[in-house]
Amino acid sequence: MPIPVLEIGGTHVAAALVDLTTRTMLPGGGHRDPLRAHGSAEEIIDAVLRCAARLTVSTPRHWAVALPGPFDHARGIALFEGVGKFDSLRGMDLGSALRAGLSGPASAVTFLNDATAFSVGEWIAGSAFGHRRAVGVTLGTGIGSCFLADGQVIDTGPAVPPEGRADLLTWRGRPLEDTVSRRAIRARYAECVGTPTAAKADVHTIAAAARTGDPVAAAVIEYALHSLGCALGPWLARFRASVLVVGGSIAASWDQVEPPLREGLRAADVALADLSVLAASRPVESAFLGAAHCAARRWAPRCGESP
Repeated sequence: MPIPVLEIGGTHVAAALVDLTTRTMLPGGGHRDPLRAHGSAEEIIDAVLRCAARLTVSTPRHWAVALPGPFDHARGIALFEGVGKFDSLRGMDLGSALRAGLSGPASAVTFLNDATAFSVGEWIAGSAFGHRRAVGVTLGTGIGSCFLADGQVIDTGPAVPPEGRADLLTWRGRPLEDTVSRRAIRARYAECVGTPTAAKADVHTIAAAARTGDPVAAAVIEYALHSLGCALGPWLARFRASVLVVGGSIAASWDQVEPPLREGLRAADVALADLSVLAASRPVESAFLGAAHCAARRWAPRCGESP
């Protein structure tokens, strides 16, 4: 039977039915609604349940939910605080709230990090397919990451960053997200150009300007992605990754993202010149596929130490 999946982000909630036999989202089974991350807990949960109700789920099902951290995925408890979104959910048992309100009803709910869901999805049916040691990174409001060895999440040990999280890395004495994120790229561009119009430019606009020869825009994008490569490269080398898959809204400007990212990786470790660096081949579907894959096995991915 198809598996119902919810994907919750800072500005949206999406729902889809996933067929793992064909590794696809069912036609007509996907819905996406806006979500106010600064709303009250009741407002956020109501928006999630309204979106979920648009799926045709008539019998009890095991639901999968992909969402950002900080979150206790094993217990379904929200830990958001001071991260600019979902603060009203802090301490809430989201698992109980969803099980009580999801249609079907829900026989169980499996939570997992959105970057983990994305990476697992790309591993089972996307750009990381066939790779034993893969790393997935999502670039948008922040940096999400996941280190996979034969499909198992690795978040401890000397071969991965603390908790397997690239967002905990630093670059030049500051959090990496102060250099590589939607917020950081926009702020740097606005500072360099110094006009009201520049202050309103989003990353895709800056990338488009770089594409047409704007030297400031090109330099801003280059600095951010080169820095990412330099900061992440040593960990990819230690992990012995054979592929890095990049997703998220910033990766939509792949022609501007890939060259400086590759250069940064090579600057970090010359051995990474042979690393496959790929954009997600299923950027919309991956999080749904990965979440469904985990839920089907009743597997909120077990964490393990890198072998």
